[in-house]
Amino acid sequence: MTDEREPVADGNLILILGDQLSRNIPSLTDADPSRDILLMAEVMEEASYVRHHKKKIAFVFSAMRHFAQELEAGGWRLRYVRLDDPGNSGSLTGEIDRLRAQHPLTRVVVTEPGEYRLKSALLDWAEQAGAELDLRQDSRFLCSHQRFRRWAEGRKQLRMEYFYRDMRRETGLLMDGGQPEGGKWNFDHENRKPAGGGLFLPRPLQTTPDSITEEVLDLVDARFGGHFGTLRPFWFAVTRDAALEALECFVEEALPDFGDYQDAMLEGERFLYHSVLSQYINAGLLEPLEVCRRVERAYFEGRAPLNAAEGFIRQIIGWREYMRGIYWLNMPGYTDQNFLEAARPLPEFYWTGETGMACLAAAISQTRDDAYAHHIQRLMVTGNFSLLAGVDPFQVHEWYLAVYADAYEWVEAPNVIGMSQFADGGLLGSKPYAASGNYINKMSDHCAGCRYDVKRKTGADACPFNPLYWDFLARNAQKLRENPRLRHVYRTWDRMTAERQNEYLDTARKVLARHFGE
Repeated sequence: MTDEREPVADGNLILILGDQLSRNIPSLTDADPSRDILLMAEVMEEASYVRHHKKKIAFVFSAMRHFAQELEAGGWRLRYVRLDDPGNSGSLTGEIDRLRAQHPLTRVVVTEPGEYRLKSALLDWAEQAGAELDLRQDSRFLCSHQRFRRWAEGRKQLRMEYFYRDMRRETGLLMDGGQPEGGKWNFDHENRKPAGGGLFLPRPLQTTPDSITEEVLDLVDARFGGHFGTLRPFWFAVTRDAALEALECFVEEALPDFGDYQDAMLEGERFLYHSVLSQYINAGLLEPLEVCRRVERAYFEGRAPLNAAEGFIRQIIGWREYMRGIYWLNMPGYTDQNFLEAARPLPEFYWTGETGMACLAAAISQTRDDAYAHHIQRLMVTGNFSLLAGVDPFQVHEWYLAVYADAYEWVEAPNVIGMSQFADGGLLGSKPYAASGNYINKMSDHCAGCRYDVKRKTGADACPFNPLYWDFLARNAQKLRENPRLRHVYRTWDRMTAERQNEYLDTARKVLARHFGE
C-alpha cells in the first residue's frame, strides 16, 4: 500500500492515526490528493505501550487496513506501513522521518491525538526535527478543549449532569424548544431494573472475518500471542459499512429495552441490551452525533421509549464528552493521582479469571474472550473490588486500558482514576462508588451460583464484598468521613459494637491475605 507517485515540493504529509478512521477528520478536510501524501502505520510502540488485548490490536489493525483500502480507492496517495514490513521503525515519529527522507514534504498535518502521551511525542519530535507540525483539533467531538475549560472555570464541582444539559441545548437532541423532551433532563431512575428470566436477549451484530482480517489475525497471533485475551472467534466490525449495520441492529433489536436494563447483569449473558458500539465510535468508524441522531429518530418514530433514547444519548454527548474534557483539563499528572493512597498490586485473577467470586469471574472471563464488558461490570464489579481492596489505581488504570477494545486513555483514565477508584479525591465524582455484595445481588443473578454467600456479612463463607466494604470505609475514614454522601454510612458504622466492627475487619484481613498474600 505505497503510492510511488512523487508529491510536489510543497505538499503535506498527513498522518492518520489508528483511532481516526474517518474521512471527516480535520486533517483531510482541505487535503489535496494531487499534492499531499497520507501516512498510516502499524507500529510496535503503539501496539505495546500497554499489553493490549489481542482482539483490540486485531480490531485496530484490521480497521486501519480496510480504511486504507478505501482511501486508495478514492484516489489518495497513501504510504501504509504494516507491522511486519521490512524497515518498520517501530514508532510513528520514526515512520514520519522515513517518509520525509524519501519525499519533499514541507509540513506534517495531523488531527490531534486522543492521548496526551502521543500528542507530547509528536510535539517533541517536531521541535527536535525543526519541522512544521499542523496539529488540528478533533472535530468529531462536540465540545472543544477551550469550550470545556470555559464551562469548568469557576465551578467548585464539575458535575456531568450540568454539562450534559448544556450539550443537549447545543445539539438540540431530545429537545422541545428550550425544554427537554418529556419535561425532564434525566430518566436514569427508570433505568435500573434487574434483569430476570424469560427476556428476549438480542445479540450485537457479528461479522465474519474477510481475507484482510484473517491476515491480521495471523499476524497478531504470531507477534502478540503472549498478550491477554482470546483472539478467535473474531466478530468485530472493521469497516464503516459494517459498523453502520451494527448501529441499525442495535436500534432495531436492543434499544427499546436498553434503558430499563442498562445496569443489569445476568450469568452467561454478556451483552443484554447494550449497543457494543463504543469501540466503533472511538476508532472513527461511526460519528458520535450521527449515532445520537439515529437513536433520537427511533424515539420520535415511536420505536423506542424516551428513557432508552435519553439514557443512550446521555452516555454519548454527556458522559463521553465530559470524560474527554476532564482528561485534557487535568493532564499531565491525572493518571498518577492516588487520593486514597492505595498501594496493593493488581490481583493475578484479573488476568486469569480464576476466582470463586462469580460476578468477578464472569466479568473477567468475558473481558478475556470479547475485549468487552459493559459499564456496570467495569464500575461495580472489577472496579469496585479494586477500590475496596486498595489496589494501586495506576495499575488498575493500565489494566482497563489494556483489556478493552474501546479503551483509549482520554476516556478510560477519567472513568478509572476518577469515577471507579476515586483517586482524584472527588474532582469527577461526588463520592466513591463503593458497594457491598447487596448491590450485585440486586442487579444480577450471579450470587445464586456463587461459592460465597452474599447474605453472610462475616466469616469464611461471606461474600468478600461485604467485609471489604466496611474495611474500606474504616481504612479511609480520615479522608471520607466528612463526605456529605457518606455521613449516614459512617453513622451506621459508629453504631456497631466494637466486636461487630472487629468481625468485619478480621474477615477483610483474611480476604486480603487470600488474594494478596498478606
